Amino acid sequence: MSLEAQPEEIQAVPIRHYGRWLAAALILAVVVWLGAAAANSHAVSMAAVRRYLFNPVILRGLRNTVILAVLAQVVGIALGIIAALMRRSVNPVLSVTSWLYIWLFRGTPVLVQLIFWYSAVPLAFKHLTIAVPFTHLTLYSTRMVSFMTSFKAALIGLSLNEGAYMAEIVRAGITSVDEGQVEAAQALGMRAGLTMRRIVLPQAMRVIIPPTGNEFISMLKTSSLASVILYPELLRAATDIYSVNFLTLELLIVASIWYLVLTSIATFGQYYIERRYARGSTRELPPTPLQKLRANLLRIRPAPSEAPR
Repeated sequence: MSLEAQPEEIQAVPIRHYGRWLAAALILAVVVWLGAAAANSHAVSMAAVRRYLFNPVILRGLRNTVILAVLAQVVGIALGIIAALMRRSVNPVLSVTSWLYIWLFRGTPVLVQLIFWYSAVPLAFKHLTIAVPFTHLTLYSTRMVSFMTSFKAALIGLSLNEGAYMAEIVRAGITSVDEGQVEAAQALGMRAGLTMRRIVLPQAMRVIIPPTGNEFISMLKTSSLASVILYPELLRAATDIYSVNFLTLELLIVASIWYLVLTSIATFGQYYIERRYARGSTRELPPTPLQKLRANLLRIRPAPSEAPR
């Protein structure tokens, strides 16, 4: 009885992506050219950059930037949730008020708002007084010039502006949830507040998290506008130093390096938060940056040659 002929082994030949290698070579050449040009221009003293990178004034400004950005983003998220719920309310007063708030703070520049809170408000209101209504009992009273410091003006201005953008982000996330799930929750006897906390918001977070992360990264950089109202954040610290020693480019590079560090940390944090909320919506979770790096290294590494049989 004759044996059946064995099928020939398939020799799989990988596709050569010459365009990728050409693009990578061009990008590498441009980067090397720019680096060499910067090194040979002698316009920037890298020794001065290294000397001021961990300067106490710079580190103090870095700390103030982080504090301002985190607080403004937290307050902005809270204001955005409230404004988004007001915008969806059937009460016309709440809906119109929310719309006017979003329209005003999205339609005017952030810098104008910061200057308004720091300069115009103390001129318009001489005193800040908190009292019990319909009584003569005063709980708190001070001069507005003393109350409205640069930090408070920056925090109020950035928070209100961020709240207007977060309101639209939250509203888009709530709208993305299927209305049938809300109707099913109502059929089970769940109240509107409980439905929002247990059903709508957990699913809306998948839509809300990515733009919120982008907003926080933008907030880290937008906080540099507070230097105009004399808040000692990172850019203001660099400005104060180079106004004395005239190392303008070096100090701007130092500030840029720290901004890149902050935004890189925020980017990694945003990625892992998005990955966590992606559970249950995709069959497989997206790979982590380390997993991507390992996969790319294995792809570049040549396959081991098989020993002849």
